[in-house]
Amino acid sequence: MSPERKARWKKEIGWLLSVTDYIVEFVASEQKSKDGTSMEIMTTQQRRDLLMNIPALKKLDAMLLATLDNFTNQHDFWYVSKDADESEKGVQRGDKWWLPTVKVPPNGLSEESRQFLQKQKESVNQVLKASMAINAQILSDIDIPENYIESLPRNGKASLGESIYRSITVEFFDPQQFLSTMDLSSEHKVLDLKNRIEASIVIWKRKMHQKDAKSGWGLAVSAEKRELFEERAETILLLLKHQFPGLPQSSLDISKIQYNRDVGMSVLESYSRVLETLANTVMSRIEDVLYADSVAQNPSLAVVKLEQPTDALPSPTISNPQNPEEEAEKMLSPAPAAAPETPTSMTLSDFMGWKDEPAEPEVVKSSPTPTMETPAKEEEDNGPFKYASSTLKKYLYIDKIDMTGLKSPIARH
Repeated sequence: MSPERKARWKKEIGWLLSVTDYIVEFVASEQKSKDGTSMEIMTTQQRRDLLMNIPALKKLDAMLLATLDNFTNQHDFWYVSKDADESEKGVQRGDKWWLPTVKVPPNGLSEESRQFLQKQKESVNQVLKASMAINAQILSDIDIPENYIESLPRNGKASLGESIYRSITVEFFDPQQFLSTMDLSSEHKVLDLKNRIEASIVIWKRKMHQKDAKSGWGLAVSAEKRELFEERAETILLLLKHQFPGLPQSSLDISKIQYNRDVGMSVLESYSRVLETLANTVMSRIEDVLYADSVAQNPSLAVVKLEQPTDALPSPTISNPQNPEEEAEKMLSPAPAAAPETPTSMTLSDFMGWKDEPAEPEVVKSSPTPTMETPAKEEEDNGPFKYASSTLKKYLYIDKIDMTGLKSPIARH
């Protein structure tokens, strides 16, 4: 990254974070007067969530910039324009036709360069996991907007559908077995299941805490059963997040981002999401180089890659940390010393894409007939599930993340 571009990046991040200096809370503090007596007074300090997360995000930002700086003046690989002659083009991983192709020496990279790339990839992966964890934690803390709640059906059965509802409400429930019966062959189907599960959780939680007896959210199912169903749905959701950590944002997440009124949380969410996007892009570029190196050593890999289907959901390679605060705290510790710089006429960041100006789901296999008592008729006579995102654009994130540049934080696409 050129010094001018880096300076502009830091300046714009400073503008984004400057407003958080004025988001404060009162805390008790002890003050001593001139005569030696002490008294307790209330002073202001930055809000606790901002005080904890902003330093962590700044550390991740610095690690990402340091990784890019490590690629300065290296000559072991280079890029060829996508408009170059076919004979001059390098290797391209996947169908990223809009990106320059990677060229490596005929015999591949040197062992030193290969180790250097692996070390940089691990460093970027740490940034990616930590930023994902912080972003997920912030999203979970944002209040559910009324627009999302109003779009929900009246009960969990209408949200999940008959088959999924019966599978979750059986007497003996196994979440792993449940997922094995679901069709998770594509990203769209996994996201559809996640949307349904999240909607049912919101419905059941609201019904358990609903105090207005005149509300239309009646108690057709006992609170104990509803709590049990909600716990099962939470378990399924957790397994989905661990099995498919790179899923696009759900309807609930998009709704939270769009209608959130807390400026501090909006800053944290957008900053962590931008870092997540950039970290994923850097890691994707490193993987492109490693793939070109593997093809140079074994050309048959390129043929195998072309024969693989492109519509299937890729297996996840990034773990989803369970404790965001712990992951962020690890990032605040001193980073390991960077590998020695490797001697290119063009830097990796030149091809990062950073410019100067900036349905109805398929029927799934039915589960065994539940032995629990059937909920009252209210749970049976409701219409089809209504998505919270019916009026929102569905944004894709991971698959098209390579097309993003230094853009203002928006919903993932």
